[in-house]
Amino acid sequence: MTATLQVENLQTHFFSRGSVARAVDDVSFSVDPGQVMGLVGESGSGKSMTGYSIMGLIDEPGKVVGGRILLNGEDLRTMPANRMREIRGNRIAMIFQDPMMTLNPVLRIDTQMVEAVLAHQDVSKDVALALARDALVRVGIAAPDERLHAYPHQFSGGMRQRVAIAIALLNKPDLIICDEPTTALDVTIQGQILFEMQKLCRESGTALIWITHDLSVVAGLADTVSVMYAGRIVESGAVSQVLTQPRHPYTYGLIASAPSRNPRGQPLRQIPGSTPSLLNLPSGCAFRDRCTHATVECTQTPETRMVDNRALRCFHPMADAPLEVTS
Repeated sequence: MTATLQVENLQTHFFSRGSVARAVDDVSFSVDPGQVMGLVGESGSGKSMTGYSIMGLIDEPGKVVGGRILLNGEDLRTMPANRMREIRGNRIAMIFQDPMMTLNPVLRIDTQMVEAVLAHQDVSKDVALALARDALVRVGIAAPDERLHAYPHQFSGGMRQRVAIAIALLNKPDLIICDEPTTALDVTIQGQILFEMQKLCRESGTALIWITHDLSVVAGLADTVSVMYAGRIVESGAVSQVLTQPRHPYTYGLIASAPSRNPRGQPLRQIPGSTPSLLNLPSGCAFRDRCTHATVECTQTPETRMVDNRALRCFHPMADAPLEVTS
């Protein structure tokens, strides 16, 4: 099976006076048709920048400086701008955390959704309107005919996000990148959106990258998971394996710090220290100053290697330590 998306040694840097922030540093992964990959990590780890890099949405002073981004075997990095515009929103779509990055505040919802269809499909306006209405129904918006004639400011924040998700689903893309799109939604609607996303992947073969810090969402939604820290993927593999038997100390600390894992009445467990600045990363392994397993060897940069059917970037993998993640 050919991967829908294959990212190879991706590097995205931000340049400032005399310094470089390596927001995405030598990141590689692949997503197969119909597969859901969770991309997790704390704030500033490079998750969103990875998504923006794939979409070609990196602005100055940032730049994708290395690697390949293959969509169905075609390298997006070497693609002409007009060809990229044809693909973006059609074969590849992104759902942002802020819905107003998708919605135009001065246009009605029906205008925006119909334009999104007509830009990529040779259909009549009536057919495009019907597709828009169906998409709103799929994301749980009541009275879709009335809502189509509304403006974004007439929606709540959660409702706007559902419209943005509906727009991403319109053209049934090969790949959807979701940047924490359900953060502003209540639990009931979040569950509905996650169910629709899983259904879309199963029925149409759409590949999905779900960017989040919520491990419980990943446990219930994703097939594979990649854990990022300081611009690098430190551990990746099957969800059932990585989230129950983490081998990288950072992955273990991230899972163990979930409130549900702490005994009632006891202080919350946490990873010591704080994430280093991307402008001043320590030499070697970026996690070594916070890691209880670090040795002198960790002053060297660890290469990614396969350990127990997972990709791991660590000199001292942890022994099996079974954990449970409640979905």
